[in-house]
Amino acid sequence: MSDSKHTSVLGAGVIGASWTALFLAAGHSVAVFDVSPNVEGTVRDYVERAWPTLQELGLVKGGSPDAVSFHKNPAEAVEGASFIQESVPERISIKHQLYKDIESSLADDAVVATSASGLTLSEMQEGWKNPARFVLGHPFNPPHLIPLVEVMGNVRTDDGVVEAAETFYESVGKVTIRVNREVPGHVANRLQAAVWREAIHLVKSGVASVADVDKAMWAGPGLRWAAMGPTMLFHLGAGEGGLAAFCERYTDSFNRWWDDLGVLHLDPATAQELVTGVAAEANGQSPSALSEKRDAMIASMQKAMAPLRAN
Repeated sequence: MSDSKHTSVLGAGVIGASWTALFLAAGHSVAVFDVSPNVEGTVRDYVERAWPTLQELGLVKGGSPDAVSFHKNPAEAVEGASFIQESVPERISIKHQLYKDIESSLADDAVVATSASGLTLSEMQEGWKNPARFVLGHPFNPPHLIPLVEVMGNVRTDDGVVEAAETFYESVGKVTIRVNREVPGHVANRLQAAVWREAIHLVKSGVASVADVDKAMWAGPGLRWAAMGPTMLFHLGAGEGGLAAFCERYTDSFNRWWDDLGVLHLDPATAQELVTGVAAEANGQSPSALSEKRDAMIASMQKAMAPLRAN
């Protein structure tokens, strides 16, 4: 049997380090596996930087940043863990080898969740002799700040395992959704891919600059989407008539807009245009500085909205 307060994180890049910080804050011990020789210093530094924000958000629940151990052997890292979050690089051969290495060392009641965004659950399941306790648990970056986790099982998943994963995630402050059918990119990545495709189309067709398209998002619908999803917002957009009245009123407009949306692929020339545009938008600020600014704004929004979400 596993220790209900002991977890494991396999792969300690940006995603894995963020998961580690969150699990520690929630009062779990964490065994970290990564092949990098610098993993301990990198993860401890990440946790130290994340801790004040986790405290500010009320996510530190008796946890200690020191309740972490580091392992070069993944089988050793999963021993006794009740929940294992796998975030190794998204190459199917790497994942399959990892699953082969850990399967015999897992506790019978352990749940293993993968952070994978670009691979499907069914293709990852092929790396297991028995994938019954293996699920999708896809976060949004950084996991310790963005609440969403997309959870999925299928016919090869044991009864109750998806629910157990959802319960664990919710216990550490996450918001879960259930993915009912396998599609590339799951749910939220497809939504943001659709928005980015149209953002690129607007730039390529000369409608607006990269900076202004980004500004249109954060100063406009992005604020509303941080509060509620698009369908609920449109339900509110027609007053007392709700979504039925909204659809009646705006069907022609939306059909016209959808017919005019761009269809394109991200080729090298388009990528270079975007790189040039975002460099101008960044105005000399480094990615690390912009990331700190992003995280501070996300944390402030989360803190401000927490009491409202509770009602």
